[in-house]
Amino acid sequence: MPTPADRLLRRLEWRLGRRLDGRLQGAYRTVWHGAGIDFTDLRAYTPEDDVRHIDWNVTARLDEPFVRKYTEDREVTAWLVVDKSASMRFGGHEGKDSVATELAVSLARVVSQGGNRVGAILFDNAAHRIVPPRTGRDQILRIAHELLKPPVKAPTGRTRGAKRAPATTDLSAMLRLAAMTTAKRRGLIFVMSDFIGEPGWDRPLGMLTHRHEVVVIRVVDPAELDLPDLGVILVEDAETGEQILVDTSDPLLRGRLAGQVDAREAELADAMRRAGVGAHRITTDQDLLAALVDLVHTSGRGRR
Repeated sequence: MPTPADRLLRRLEWRLGRRLDGRLQGAYRTVWHGAGIDFTDLRAYTPEDDVRHIDWNVTARLDEPFVRKYTEDREVTAWLVVDKSASMRFGGHEGKDSVATELAVSLARVVSQGGNRVGAILFDNAAHRIVPPRTGRDQILRIAHELLKPPVKAPTGRTRGAKRAPATTDLSAMLRLAAMTTAKRRGLIFVMSDFIGEPGWDRPLGMLTHRHEVVVIRVVDPAELDLPDLGVILVEDAETGEQILVDTSDPLLRGRLAGQVDAREAELADAMRRAGVGAHRITTDQDLLAALVDLVHTSGRGRR
């Protein structure tokens, strides 16, 4: 009997095959580069050559300038860094966590074409899971299986002297874990999160972008941007568990919330700029595959 991970991958493969493969296969190779360049040969220098490629040892021996020839390493090692915290579960079955899961599996399938390796880092304050990078369809199934696992429940009791877990997601810790896990070789890093959590994550994200090619994907539910008018409702903070009754039809409340949303969007944009990376915002009501095409074609136009 097929597992949930197998059913998810088959469904996404069918949709990718019907709508996207032809549009994406060439695109990702020109947008996301390999880890470096390999020396292949020497040839005589011409005036059009970059002087930085001159091999001075050979030039001195032969008394004639020679330059090194290189070929680009097209193999990509990609990592999916996925926020699995409580706030990502907002919206239920079709919520942020479901969108991030489908997007991560789709990206794994696209990038793994041609023998590229894909790994995953799944982060929550309570626990994190690391899937080392490998190639092949079995690896995508392994990642899908980990993504579909139920969240790890935080322990209810505390032992004396134990540190209390942060009330909101420690995004800095997630990004530091990503930097430490991927330190051996330059790679392609997809960071998927709603970026609801402890502030100060822009610095570790900036350090990650200096080492790797980083694609940031911010997953958002429309209700987080524009609160729907539902009357009086009970609202619970997914991160802290705090509950409060809210009259969503109150114009004063809606105005204050709109102002807070605008301020938060501006703060996020500033933090992304400080980190030197642009964020792709994907909402849970978008066509996921159309968003994936746009993501591939717009990535890499900024920082190289």
